[in-house]
Amino acid sequence: MDGRRDRNSDRRERARRRQSRRRRRLAGLALLALAAALGLLAPQLGLGDDADTAPTLTTPPQTPPAPAASTEPPPKAPLRAAHRTRSRNIYAGIRPGHLSPAVRGVPERVYVPNSESGTVTEIDPATFAVVRTFPTGSYDQHITPSWNLRRLYVDNTTSNTLTVLSPRTGRPIRTIPVADPYNLYFTPDGSKAIVVAEGLQRLDFYNPHTWRLIKSVPVPSPGPDHLDFTASGGAFLISCEYAGVVYRVDARTMRVTARVPVGGLPVDIKLSPDGRVFYVANQGPRAGVTLISARTLRVVGFIPTGRGAHGLAISRSTRDLYVANRLAGTISVISFARRRVVATWHVGGSPDMLQVSPDGTELWASNRFDGTVSVIGARTGRVIHTIVVGSSPHGLAYFPQPGNHSLGHNGVYR
Repeated sequence: MDGRRDRNSDRRERARRRQSRRRRRLAGLALLALAAALGLLAPQLGLGDDADTAPTLTTPPQTPPAPAASTEPPPKAPLRAAHRTRSRNIYAGIRPGHLSPAVRGVPERVYVPNSESGTVTEIDPATFAVVRTFPTGSYDQHITPSWNLRRLYVDNTTSNTLTVLSPRTGRPIRTIPVADPYNLYFTPDGSKAIVVAEGLQRLDFYNPHTWRLIKSVPVPSPGPDHLDFTASGGAFLISCEYAGVVYRVDARTMRVTARVPVGGLPVDIKLSPDGRVFYVANQGPRAGVTLISARTLRVVGFIPTGRGAHGLAISRSTRDLYVANRLAGTISVISFARRRVVATWHVGGSPDMLQVSPDGTELWASNRFDGTVSVIGARTGRVIHTIVVGSSPHGLAYFPQPGNHSLGHNGVYR
């Protein structure tokens, strides 16, 4: 009798233990399923590998139940990665209406440097009337907006000076001595001014607040003229017109770091909106625009435009590039998307440097050999007005313009 009771007791104990083990297994499976579900939810809950509350699993979880896996939304991280690879438009800030608070209340004017006259002609673009003409310095080449958009600089090359203008009054307020200022630029962070001293074959880096010289950088080839910056702003390409080459310069270390032979007579340079390709106006025998990869510095194409391809300007939509062919008397319109000429406007004269009106409806061109400025309809390509100015008008500036800050030249903005 006692033996039977002992056997029955053993069977009940074994049954109790089996039931206990089943309960523990079920509880373990439930915990694993919960942990897997939490892992799927982590991107939505803001939990990451560096979150203090993120669980660390030492044992690979069991396969979660099908409903839990199928009902969770896909993680958002891949979507963020896809967004990061999407090309940004470096000219997003120059579209219509993007005026900086710094230019609020500044009257719209077009300033034209008349190089052989040593004067600047100020034009009211609303009426096309000349407001005034005033003397500045000898052989003034470009009108350059300051990085913070509060001043305009007249680059007086053979006077070795910059005439400072107040854009609110249009009048000179100061003269700054600098050597051989053919052109003037500013680094995208505003920390340095770069004087292109073409005749001295060098780049002079200045503190733009004190105008004290930081460093002079010799350029290996003659005719340094125009430049533009990479998308990051850490470097720039500068053309050497009389050598048929373009150089890359590190804007931080102020050192020449690479050389790109392009042939011909390279002049103005503009970076494409996606930051991948530099467009270099080349007025040499081939007469067009040379394309250089911003990453590899290899020549990746050439677009014929017209004789004397010289000045470049970005359209207000940022989809097109205007090219002034000053010997052909034409303006070519290049589509950035297609990398080809989509229109050629026969405007006459000798279009040299270009400016786009703030609303994008007009293109202003200085006629270098004709002593005039042409106003061209940006939709039709027809000349709608011609204004007589001084002798040898060059790098005119239409100011103010949309943009967060100026990179210099005759008004290049980002």
